[in-house]
Amino acid sequence: MANFLTQNWLISRRRVLRGLGVALALPLLDCMQPLAAAQTATRAKRSVFIYLPNGVNTLDYQVTQAGADYKFSKSLMPLEKHRASITPISGLHHPHGLGHHHNCSSIWLTGGKIGQSERNTISVDQLMAQVTAPQTRFSSLELSNQGHSLAYSADGVRLPSQGNPSVVFRELFEEPQGGIAKQRRGLQRKGSILDTVLDEARTMGNQLGQDDRGRLEQYLTSVREVEIRTQRADKWLDTPRPKIEPDVQAKLNRDVSLDRLGEYLRTMYDIVVLAFQTDLTRVVSFSTGNEGTGPAVPEIGVRQDRHSLSHHNANPKLMQDLTQSDAFNIKQFSYFLDRLGEVKDADGPLLDSTMALYGSGMAFGHSHGNANLPIILAGGGKLGIKHGRHIDFNAAGKPDGYTYDLENPGKHYTICHQPVNNKAHLSNLLLTMAQKMDVPAEKFADSNGTVSEVKA
Repeated sequence: MANFLTQNWLISRRRVLRGLGVALALPLLDCMQPLAAAQTATRAKRSVFIYLPNGVNTLDYQVTQAGADYKFSKSLMPLEKHRASITPISGLHHPHGLGHHHNCSSIWLTGGKIGQSERNTISVDQLMAQVTAPQTRFSSLELSNQGHSLAYSADGVRLPSQGNPSVVFRELFEEPQGGIAKQRRGLQRKGSILDTVLDEARTMGNQLGQDDRGRLEQYLTSVREVEIRTQRADKWLDTPRPKIEPDVQAKLNRDVSLDRLGEYLRTMYDIVVLAFQTDLTRVVSFSTGNEGTGPAVPEIGVRQDRHSLSHHNANPKLMQDLTQSDAFNIKQFSYFLDRLGEVKDADGPLLDSTMALYGSGMAFGHSHGNANLPIILAGGGKLGIKHGRHIDFNAAGKPDGYTYDLENPGKHYTICHQPVNNKAHLSNLLLTMAQKMDVPAEKFADSNGTVSEVKA
């Protein structure tokens, strides 16, 4: 076995390292340091966005103390062990949300004004992917267990997603059938088709009015994105995918039913960790359910979907079940943070180089309230993110702070519809994360600043 500590064993950025459970193409190995220094290599930066549909039982979710000495709420207790690497945030909102459950997930990462236009805007994960894509085989990974992707292209078009763990695993880690030559022929054919489309569109554009030219330009933006992805895919054909050890493959390359939600979520989280570990991608979005239904949790006796539970009309049993569902889903997120903390690349634990945003585009699902959103930021300590506090924009928006009255549900539900702090835009947090990923932007959607409270 090669001595990792000598400087004689210099390997390239894409060299395969076997025998650690998977063949790794890591961002930076210790034995690459002299070579990497010569190439001015930088730390790999990663982001993942995880969506919980239909809001939460905000009476059991709400953290009531601002600052470092906050107590974990009933729903957030599974995250207590991660206090040093998470930040619960209260009081954020999307001012342009329509308050309807079919739009909340659509604008969660875009801040788009869907009510004023049929077309959405680019999602923050895709802004990040524009920066990270040249370094990875896949520019981004879109996951959704019920078919509603969180990601939108520069043209405001929802990107396709995949929700079957075995399919995701195969697409990431297995070579397509037919070999490299067949893959290259397919990409070349796609490139020829795109060239023809672009040529015809340019000819047509000279004959169109202003409005039609605008629509055509939006279409061409999508075509150009496909063209760029096709060119990048071709360049990666000669780089082998990471080879996965049989025990790891058996664990992850399988179908898992949503009837076993915990197992399903943990399998998907493990795949994301492996994708980050092997540097196949650095940007992931994962919707854990759509807001027309949202998965039930039969393994803990919660048999109604989250949509039904969120419309509880103050029914104690439904509210209790919603809290159980909230805590269960957050427990799986805690497992994901465990895995990010355990798995390392040469820069240290993946959690240090990964920002994870967990939350919902709704707070009070019964009436689709989309203020005071349930938001948790985790990880990214080596990217300049600091944790250990509850950031409360509700309290910051009042001269004398804000006192939560959870014994008076009607009063509390009001702040889930009408922001206490009108300046506390969710887009500010998205912009902050984008800048930490080296996106050259001073504004995103309706942002009016950044969230300095999470900056180290």
